Amino acid sequence: MTASKDLLGQLAESAPRHLAELVEWLRIPSVSSDSTRIHEVKQAASWVAEKLERAGLDVEIMPTEGHPMVYAESPKIDGAPVVLVYGHYDVQPVEPLDEWVNGPFEPTIRDGNLYARGATDDKGQVLTHVQSVCDWLASGQSLPLQVKFLIEGEEEVGSENLERMLPELREKLACDCVVISDSGQYSDGQPAITYGLRGIATYELTVNGPSQDLHSGSFGGAVVNPAIALCQLLGSMIDGQGRVQIPGYYDNVRDLSQEERDQWAGLPQNDSEFASAIGVDKLSGEQGYTTDERRWARPTFDVNGLTSGHQGEGVKTIIPATAKAKFSFRLVPDQDPSEVTAAVEQHLNDHCPVGVKWNLEADHGAPGMLAATDSRFVHAANAAIESAFGVLPVLIREGGSIPIVTRFQEVLGCDCLLLGWGLSDDNAHSPNEKFRVEDYHRGIRASAMLWDEIGKLN
Repeated sequence: MTASKDLLGQLAESAPRHLAELVEWLRIPSVSSDSTRIHEVKQAASWVAEKLERAGLDVEIMPTEGHPMVYAESPKIDGAPVVLVYGHYDVQPVEPLDEWVNGPFEPTIRDGNLYARGATDDKGQVLTHVQSVCDWLASGQSLPLQVKFLIEGEEEVGSENLERMLPELREKLACDCVVISDSGQYSDGQPAITYGLRGIATYELTVNGPSQDLHSGSFGGAVVNPAIALCQLLGSMIDGQGRVQIPGYYDNVRDLSQEERDQWAGLPQNDSEFASAIGVDKLSGEQGYTTDERRWARPTFDVNGLTSGHQGEGVKTIIPATAKAKFSFRLVPDQDPSEVTAAVEQHLNDHCPVGVKWNLEADHGAPGMLAATDSRFVHAANAAIESAFGVLPVLIREGGSIPIVTRFQEVLGCDCLLLGWGLSDDNAHSPNEKFRVEDYHRGIRASAMLWDEIGKLN
């Protein structure tokens, strides 16, 4: 069975409905880290579960100790491959609110882009696969393979419940390949297959000084300022050349192969255009590596948030009692988050100024991953994407992290396909997140073609 003209026609005819349904889902503020949004998170899970159920799939909303997971499957096809589509319906917090042109949960189309929190990360991207399967079934054709869905509500907070439950779900989720669309194209009009992701380790560091805020005139010069101490500690973790200064940090970092460096050097990367697109005058980072190498395959350190002292209007001349920072490392394959944590703690011990105390809370961590670049599933994806986008995809890595991917490889023993339809300026995790409407529709078409191409592998 191949994707017929009837299906392709149905995809085109259904495009307005596809867009309207994405808008409807994006209106649900499913911020998984916000305890006041529990009802809305469940509502987002129910929304996609009901859509899959209406299409005729067997659907189950699986409870966890946190937010629920949605599982669905089409009928098993004897002798045919089995694919698991993984994605998430939870979204990032929306602050700072005043930087949004429209409300984050008021989806708005401007200049061909759909703006809303979750538009590209990940509601819009995972919905491309949901829509393609639903339209396959609505066209009167049977799918040429079995498709399973696992759409969770805790990816943005580390997927801890899914990771814990994965071994007991091994049989239910058994598949030949996991398909994930939670990444991006290489550039506008140049789709990509991502074969590597960086891992992550996140922390909150608190520096405590005096028992209460102090008058900076009466006490300045006599006590250590926790805000200054915090800045000194953070500054000690990275040098001016972009090298992380945590002892042993690079011990397990894999060198890039010359083949990879040559392949990436052939991509149409333009540093000036890249810098302009994100609003900076010049790029920077670890010396000796290209921009793509630094953001895809080298480990990093970043400060994600700082809080201390007076934050209100006007001046309040104090020495704050406490200063806090949230920071993270992006890790590459073979770096162990737990080893990084131990090294960070030792570094803080060695560099903390006298007169203050520090406390480090490790949040979530996950190792980096690599997938095969020459599998039969990659070849199927090449054909499907070329059909939808009109150009063959390139092979890339990405700097972001999808913590559960490595666990899928370990527990399910399957191949992985990371097929991103987004763009680098889609503002994932930032105000004015967007997803280009054309790429949403092309993603649906590529997904439909993918089931056809994988079905031919049996």
